[in-house]
Amino acid sequence: MILIVCASALTGCAADYLNHYDTVTLAAGDTQKFNSLLQTVDPLNPASRNTKIDGDGQRAASVAQNYRFPPPPPPPPAITVNVGAPAPMTN
Repeated sequence: MILIVCASALTGCAADYLNHYDTVTLAAGDTQKFNSLLQTVDPLNPASRNTKIDGDGQRAASVAQNYRFPPPPPPPPAITVNVGAPAPMTN
């Protein structure tokens, strides 16, 4: 009797192990297929055929100029400190 109970308990555990699922859970669905399709490079992307790049030459030149020679930082803000006579002490 004890042998039958032990054998049935072990076969329940071994059944899931012997299935060799590739998913994390049994309800995972097509996650592996989705991930592989998500990272597939599409060589025929329609946006890659667009050779007209909108831009302004003067703006690009000023950005490059500011990168090479950055403008000086702004001066620190003026801080006013109250330097008047001290208040009289009262008892």
